[in-house]
Amino acid sequence: MKIDPSFIWTAFIQLLSAIPTTLVITAVSVSVGFIIGVITALFRLYRVPVLSQLSTAYVTFIRGTPMLTHLLLIYFGLPVILDGLSSWFGWGFKSASIPMIAFAFISFSITAGAYMSEVIRSGLLAVNRGQIEAAYSVGMTTSQALRRIVFPQALAVSLPNLSNSAIGMLHGSTLAFTVSVVDINAKAQIVASTNWKFFEAYLAAAVIFWGLTVLIERLTARLEKRIQIYNRGGVA
Repeated sequence: MKIDPSFIWTAFIQLLSAIPTTLVITAVSVSVGFIIGVITALFRLYRVPVLSQLSTAYVTFIRGTPMLTHLLLIYFGLPVILDGLSSWFGWGFKSASIPMIAFAFISFSITAGAYMSEVIRSGLLAVNRGQIEAAYSVGMTTSQALRRIVFPQALAVSLPNLSNSAIGMLHGSTLAFTVSVVDINAKAQIVASTNWKFFEAYLAAAVIFWGLTVLIERLTARLEKRIQIYNRGGVA
């Protein structure tokens, strides 16, 4: 087999059109997953009755099963549930109207939430308990102490692992092709199918993913530096 360098560039150019889809899937799953992770971590840390146990079960189940399984469960299970509810309540809603990318959003957000929950929980536990007690002593409420003292420090501690989670979701977005979403990986397969030059197409895809990963790492490094300055009182 001979490698065609010119087709690597051709594939690279054609794959650029799929970058927005990959970035949107990653951004939505990481953003929603972060919110889920924060809520789940707080439920577990403060041992909220029932919700704490449910949160632990959720994290254990998601972390113990493959990401592809989550996607397939959502893809095949959610329409059944929604169509059943629609029929029961007479909504007239059909699951066939749901865009395919929505299944990726829901599935990947749930997956990201479980992994980020552990990262956030470890970051919150790393903050000295004495600082919270000091906040209480000056009249702060729990929400004020968390927002002004605990979360900024926990974020600084957790940022490297949160960055890893974001990179993991970027790479995991390649599974979206399973539900007919054309991301970078799926686009590479489509491009290569015209002349069977799969190596060149996937090499171009690898370069793009590498570039996006480096971008996330650089942005994280800058954000981490800014947070450290803020925590030292250098930024108003």
